[in-house]
Amino acid sequence: MTVAAPSARGLRTREAIIDAATTLFASQGFRTASLRDIAQAAGITHPGLRRHFASKDEILLAVVDRYETETGAWADAEGLSAPAAARIAEHHRVQPGYLATFTALAGEATATQHPAHAHMRKRYADVRAASAAQFRTAQAAGDVHADHDPDRLAVQYPAAWDGLQLLELLTPDRVSVVAALHGAGERLRHPLPPLDRRTPRAARRPVALTPPEPPDMPAGYASGRARRARIVADATRLYAERGYGATSMNDVAQRVGVSKSTLFHHYPTKETLLIEVLVARDRSIGQAGGDEAASAADALRAFADTARRNAERSPGLIEVHAVLSCEASAAEHPARPYFIARYRHLLDATTDLFRTAQADGDLAPDRDPAFEAAWLIALWDGLQIQWLYDRSAVNVSEELADHLARVLPR
Repeated sequence: MTVAAPSARGLRTREAIIDAATTLFASQGFRTASLRDIAQAAGITHPGLRRHFASKDEILLAVVDRYETETGAWADAEGLSAPAAARIAEHHRVQPGYLATFTALAGEATATQHPAHAHMRKRYADVRAASAAQFRTAQAAGDVHADHDPDRLAVQYPAAWDGLQLLELLTPDRVSVVAALHGAGERLRHPLPPLDRRTPRAARRPVALTPPEPPDMPAGYASGRARRARIVADATRLYAERGYGATSMNDVAQRVGVSKSTLFHHYPTKETLLIEVLVARDRSIGQAGGDEAASAADALRAFADTARRNAERSPGLIEVHAVLSCEASAAEHPARPYFIARYRHLLDATTDLFRTAQADGDLAPDRDPAFEAAWLIALWDGLQIQWLYDRSAVNVSEELADHLARVLPR
């Protein structure tokens, strides 16, 4: 039996569906946009859409395949020199919806139940392998200095790239993926600084490690506080598993084992519960840290220890952060203002630490504290995403420690 090839009209309709889905996934997120929304945006009926795609999962994979086909062709042609990486990032920037769609997908698909999880897990493994080979080729061509470890770069460079995309989506006035990749790529052409510089340093100043406490939850009766804590804990697990958009208040009530009226008594809207989940997550991470470091450089080096503790004690919090922060890159997501404020605070606080480290003599004078802060935050976020896909292939703490040892040699 011969299967007829799609007609030209059918191919145009299929492309229109993918175009519409790309726009909606970028603005609403994959889990929130429905098949009917996509059909309406494509100018066809819902049954008409189903003749081309049996499910939203199939559309998502078609969107991803289109992006990766285009990006793969660019990467193969351009290589990994500093100008080439910046050109690829610029190409991503001008592709309608690419940054928001890919960033949201990278976070959402960390949940093992997500339809694109296996695809994205394989993608990251392929990216690491291809990047290592490309960095070795770049070393042979003189575009990357022999001091740099291609296998380390193959993990860290794509991770930072992912994190920078999230930062640019949330704080476009503070972070440019193109500029950051160009700056980082140019550094690869030069040798690494020695791990032990043995140069005089100014007297260091102790630095607090614990971030400012988020607002306290309302006091109330002990039973009410316990129930609110249970609601937040179960909602956190659901958001990590399914994403915020696909989790209803009824889902939360069923998981907690309370009625919807009881749930709404404690949290009148879905958005208020989401914000409480985010605040509780930040509070838990903050309480895991120490009180003070001997210097700003030591406070920054402690980021690697924090990453190790998070992975050992609270992997679920890493999952919910990855899912929600990437989901919040969508323009209409209710957590977007929270994450914008959070990342602005992180950029400010981390820049201040690097600036103090520079004044102490721990950060080289030719380094830009604002750049170092953005790269470190982006690297951490990107490494966590890769770790969630394959915990045996990526060690977040070790990669952060390696990066910081080069930026802040003792």
